[in-house]
Amino acid sequence: MFGAIDTSATGMTAERLRMDTIADNLANSNTTRTEDGGPYMRKVVRLEPREKKERGIPGLISLPREGLSARDSGRGVRATEIAEAEGEPKRVHDPTHPDAGEDGYVEKPNVEPVKEMVDMITATRAFQANTTAVESAKQMFNRAIQIAQ
Repeated sequence: MFGAIDTSATGMTAERLRMDTIADNLANSNTTRTEDGGPYMRKVVRLEPREKKERGIPGLISLPREGLSARDSGRGVRATEIAEAEGEPKRVHDPTHPDAGEDGYVEKPNVEPVKEMVDMITATRAFQANTTAVESAKQMFNRAIQIAQ
């Protein structure tokens, strides 16, 4: 009976994590030096279908699952990792920048603010769709209780 709410809750959790990651990307779009020594690299959230035996709102796990089929859909999603997106840092000529190399070029993050904003809009809309699904399920449950009385 509560499967619909549970499934939507997993989607809401996943989209919230995506929005947090996108916010990190935007906040670090000008970071040229990280603890690792290079420029900040764009991060993405990897999602996969949730398995049948899982219950509750899943947390972030580190290893992806293999061998999921189409019948595993409809049980929600889970985040498997937050990974660096593919791509190289942008090279910008700015010899006055403190992180410029001997050739005068600075390696900048591979974050595109317009792409991040588009991703933020899609994550927000997906979150809203899951919220609507939860509200619809609650209304159906309430109506069923009213009918039973």
